Amino acid sequence: MRRTIAAAIVVVAVGIAVALGLARRDRDKGAHCGPGFEAHEGRCLAPRECPPPLAPSSHGCDAPDVRVLVPAASMTIGPSDWEAEGRVAPRTVRAEAFRVDAFEITRGAMGLRDDVARAASGVTRDEAEALCHARGGRLPTEDEWMIAAASGANPPRRYPWGDTGAVCRRAAWGLRNGPCDDGPGGPDTVGAHPDGDSPLHLHDLAGNVAEWVAGAAPEKGTKGPEAPAGIAKGGDWSTRLATDLRIWARIELPTGARDPRVGLRCVYPP
Repeated sequence: MRRTIAAAIVVVAVGIAVALGLARRDRDKGAHCGPGFEAHEGRCLAPRECPPPLAPSSHGCDAPDVRVLVPAASMTIGPSDWEAEGRVAPRTVRAEAFRVDAFEITRGAMGLRDDVARAASGVTRDEAEALCHARGGRLPTEDEWMIAAASGANPPRRYPWGDTGAVCRRAAWGLRNGPCDDGPGGPDTVGAHPDGDSPLHLHDLAGNVAEWVAGAAPEKGTKGPEAPAGIAKGGDWSTRLATDLRIWARIELPTGARDPRVGLRCVYPP
């Protein structure tokens, strides 16, 4: 038994070391930004020409208002590998068809006029719900978010882009004392890591900002009632471990929190 546990620990350590090494090598090659974007202190900035998938707008180079159809789907999630052991309760995830923002909500979409293509963050869940309502939508449920991230695959892929390859060019992550750290950190420009897009062409589902979803985590503790926490999905720019970018991972935090790691995207009727 001790040998088995020791061997498992070695496998975990090697896996983390390999992931960190690949991410650092990817960063060092300067390949962490998509075509047309300029790397600057850990960020991927859009030059004056406004590279795709961004588009010119009245307030500058920003994400276009694209909404992608996610077909109805059902998939089973569970502890399918050592990285999910103890973190995922086996269950079936279902959702009817819906549309979802191809991009995370940007600062420009929030009415800000500086760094407009950067993912918005620091909004409470109530504010996120109100913004989605104003856009004719709502926040996704956790099940809808996972089905969108997995593009309906069953069994689901580990990351939105596939099962392997959590490197700096696929997501804005590890930007605070992590494998992709090259500056002060913070949310990045949306759509600047196209190699991490899902098969449905959804951008930044892993990394950049974690995204509020509707619903709450189960109450914790046994001594009296405790307010349930809100849930955000997808990891974020400060995430240090690739496992926290996987579609079943979540961040739990108070719904009134203004967390610089957390932003949003909305869903709409099909």
